[in-house]
Amino acid sequence: MSDHRTRFLQLALDADALRFGEFTLKSGRVSPYFFNAGRFDSGATLAGLAASYADAIDASGLQFDLLFGPAYKGIPLATALACEYARRGRDLPLAFNRKEAKAHGEGGSLIGAPLAGRRVLVVDDVITAGTAIREALATIAAGGGMVAGIAVALDRQEIAADGDRRSAAQAVATEAGVPVLAVAGLGDLLAFADGNEKLAAFRAPLLAYRARYGCDPTG
Repeated sequence: MSDHRTRFLQLALDADALRFGEFTLKSGRVSPYFFNAGRFDSGATLAGLAASYADAIDASGLQFDLLFGPAYKGIPLATALACEYARRGRDLPLAFNRKEAKAHGEGGSLIGAPLAGRRVLVVDDVITAGTAIREALATIAAGGGMVAGIAVALDRQEIAADGDRRSAAQAVATEAGVPVLAVAGLGDLLAFADGNEKLAAFRAPLLAYRARYGCDPTG
């Protein structure tokens, strides 16, 4: 497993953003693990997370000109990533959206750098149903931007619905025609648990969950 994946998963575990046990998801599924990017709630943890994102993105070779954070969790993630790239010597423009358009002041639903003519990288925590990401893609298109890709922290790599063996990330990638990059996925989490004595007890439930809900890796 590449270093940024290991660093990210350890950081998530230390921040209590990655938890193991029994968790009922919005879908009604009972999952042996839960990921909450909102627990990256300090400067140090956000900086570490942003470095993991940047390493994963750079390793992909994806070309982009602007970072976009969908409201709400995508906003601090894209902002932290912009700061990380500035630290590395690359000053990237940043934009994000409001949940509701503003009727006064500057108005509109977009804040930050203009999107027109730019290759946009969308930065978010996860893709669950894909609704928020699809809204972000529509917003970017309306602003004249071109989506270059989508970067998320964790890809659960599980089917979004019965009868469709694709994950939500695979479905969005196919619909939008752009790559979806993840700092780590369920396969990485299994490898991480295998090498961690404290997590060894959770590996069997993770394998059982993947056997029941895992997506077709070929998309």
